Amino acid sequence: MRRLWALVIYMVVVFIGGALLAPWLYWLAQHYAHSVPKIAGAPFHRFMDRSFLILALAGVWPLLRALGATSPRETGLVPPYGQLRKLLGGLLLGFISLAVVAGFVLAAGGRVPAGGVTAGKIFETVLSAAGTAVVVASLEEILFRGGIFGGLRRVFHWPLALVLSSLIYALLHFLLPAELTGAVAWYSGLALLPSMLRGFVDLHMLIPGFFSLTLVGVLLGLAYQRTGNLYCSMGLHAGWVFWLKIFGTFTADVPRTAVWFWGTGKLIDGWLAFIVLAFTLALFNLLPGLNKRSAFTISA
Repeated sequence: MRRLWALVIYMVVVFIGGALLAPWLYWLAQHYAHSVPKIAGAPFHRFMDRSFLILALAGVWPLLRALGATSPRETGLVPPYGQLRKLLGGLLLGFISLAVVAGFVLAAGGRVPAGGVTAGKIFETVLSAAGTAVVVASLEEILFRGGIFGGLRRVFHWPLALVLSSLIYALLHFLLPAELTGAVAWYSGLALLPSMLRGFVDLHMLIPGFFSLTLVGVLLGLAYQRTGNLYCSMGLHAGWVFWLKIFGTFTADVPRTAVWFWGTGKLIDGWLAFIVLAFTLALFNLLPGLNKRSAFTISA
């Protein structure tokens, strides 16, 4: 029971603490606006997102210590020597799986190539997408797989921990932007938080996007469970993030298309992506060269 309370406290600190931290980050950015004008000009909900991430990452190691971990290695962070094959294997699988989705969508006319794309725009977008993929994949894998999944499997049998962590991962991707009216006060984050959570009850947004993101979480968690560290899941995640950034920029909507099946510029919010991700999950379980690690639990 003590370990379950540690997980509950962690989630409360991330959301409530993040809502209270966001105004201070906003005021700090305004104070140094002359040095960081782009950051200072961001809407307040962006500071909410950053606050959640800062506290979530800062709390990973204290959470795991509370759950019985004794070293950072137990979060999946091991020296990179000898891990290139896992990293590249995950990257290739992630890249190909969403490339299949993008190819089908374009071939069927679900979306069309965007016009007015220059060579400079292509280079800039690809470079930005690659950088975003590396950063997002690293941070989210440390947080969700090394931290939340790693913590939950110290309380529950690992398949249950995998499902629970994947559901949490999927739900947290439905935090919506919300505009703050008026000046930022110390309680502005708390006031904005309910509006950011409204995506949790919007069925049109949740289905099938929620199912697809849950599959994503399961795949990433399995990569961690079966390889013993985060390199394969980081590569897999990076391959997906790269396509998400590229596809939204270089394609455009088609009027009166079956968005429910093909998805939007987000790529994974249609049933086609869910089908391909389900096939990828089945394929992943058949891949040779992955160690099927035995499950472990630590009683609460």
